[in-house]
Amino acid sequence: MSRRTPGRALAFALALAAGTAVAAPRPASADPIPRAPGHRLVNAYAGAPATARPLPGTRPPQHPYLAPNGRSGMHADGWGSATSPWSGPLGTHPRADSERMALLGGECATVTFDRAGRIVTVCGTFTGFLVKLLDPRSLATLAEYELPQRPSTVEAITRLDFSRIFKDTSGGAYAYLDHEDRLVLADSRQHIVRLAYRQRDDDGWEFTVTDDWDLGERVPHDCATWADPFPDGSCDPVTSVMPDWQGRIWWVTRQGRVGTVDPATGTVRSVRLDGEEIQNSFSVAADGVSIVSDHALYEFTAAADGTPAVVWRQTYDRGTGTKPGSVNQGSGTTPDIFGDGGRYVAITDNADDRMHVLVYRRGADVPAGRRLVCEVPVFAPGASTTDNSLISWGDSLVVENNYGYENVSSLTFGRSVVGGVARIDVRPDGSGCETVWESGERSPSVVPKLSTGNGLIYLYTKDSHCLGVDAWYLTAVDFRTGQTRWKQLVGTGAGYDNNWAPITVGPDGTAYIGVFNGLATVRDDG
Repeated sequence: MSRRTPGRALAFALALAAGTAVAAPRPASADPIPRAPGHRLVNAYAGAPATARPLPGTRPPQHPYLAPNGRSGMHADGWGSATSPWSGPLGTHPRADSERMALLGGECATVTFDRAGRIVTVCGTFTGFLVKLLDPRSLATLAEYELPQRPSTVEAITRLDFSRIFKDTSGGAYAYLDHEDRLVLADSRQHIVRLAYRQRDDDGWEFTVTDDWDLGERVPHDCATWADPFPDGSCDPVTSVMPDWQGRIWWVTRQGRVGTVDPATGTVRSVRLDGEEIQNSFSVAADGVSIVSDHALYEFTAAADGTPAVVWRQTYDRGTGTKPGSVNQGSGTTPDIFGDGGRYVAITDNADDRMHVLVYRRGADVPAGRRLVCEVPVFAPGASTTDNSLISWGDSLVVENNYGYENVSSLTFGRSVVGGVARIDVRPDGSGCETVWESGERSPSVVPKLSTGNGLIYLYTKDSHCLGVDAWYLTAVDFRTGQTRWKQLVGTGAGYDNNWAPITVGPDGTAYIGVFNGLATVRDDG
């Protein structure tokens, strides 16, 4: 089974009348995302170039079933560190470019890199999800594969209520590139598929499904219509997939199912967290799998037959409701495994007054009452939440404030969020944590990245503007001090809103940002 693309990529536009995708040839030249009026009223660049200062320390261990660290997925590695080993742009005559993936929508969330540096990504449009193989410099589409339509997208088009799409993390948004450069994801049919790609005799490229595992016997899949939540339990979308260090593929669902697939036999095993919801991805270490629901943080291992088994469970303050800037009530963070040997795991809570960064000891034999290392309040009272993973390096964590962001309509007409970024360090003796620095940068919804090759944190920021200009910047912050080093304008208008997508630093030092209408890049020209 394959999908072919003759020549350049097919551009997909929204056909509202018919509710179907319309294919049209992509022009031979680049198709940049249009800027909204006002880009001449804002600074194109601020600050000064930084000097690369690589960070000391040991990077997360290489997962045996993932592509090399920095290349494999949204959170960069098995531990979910959100770090890149390469030096990203330093701000020396930076150049911003973009490629429009669809006329309306087209955001490319998970950006991965194969051995040759080509991009393998999943792009969500209003007409469905597309797996794409891209040239890393021109962003030209070499091949694409159309995934099954998500019920939330069908409902959004039918009801003209597109907020449903923005809070649906299923259907392929969390995908990973494995150790053989194959993309693995769960589609909207509740199937886990593994996609390979190859160059054809005519020099074109094509994707092929090499494996397809049906979870239908374990996961309700009557998803003809979309509800939030599904009160009758008829549909349970798969949120995320990741391999463990033995090669099993783990998966989680919106309604709290946790399962595994044995790739060799196709055997599926699962358990259910009753009354709990999972909207985030998860992280894996050699000794276990860290998963967070909207009620508790879990450490899992697998029994001999692959059935997930709870090692420990730790509840947290989930608050009394969903905050503006959160997808659901509960933690918005994929767990970060970090510290020497992966001894810690961190998430944030959803406490009503102030969100907290929570650090726990991961060991199975931690004495009662000793699992929590620290509980650090961050950002302003009544205005703090995050729905993005933390950055972790050594014994340090970086968290951003997403309070106030809902979707691409939230920040139009010059509006922004309250903002805030903070670095939290675990004390060397493990007795607690300290706040190292705080920054006022406003990074509404991006999954940030740290370049350990140069010591810069990359944010995607937007400040308020009195004339209503919506200007989006790639912003570099010093990991050591919290000082903003430079900002480069990427674009203006809703087409450049990144709507929960990540920044990804590529092997050639380019910063890639998934934005609402496609993919943007910033690279040094100096």
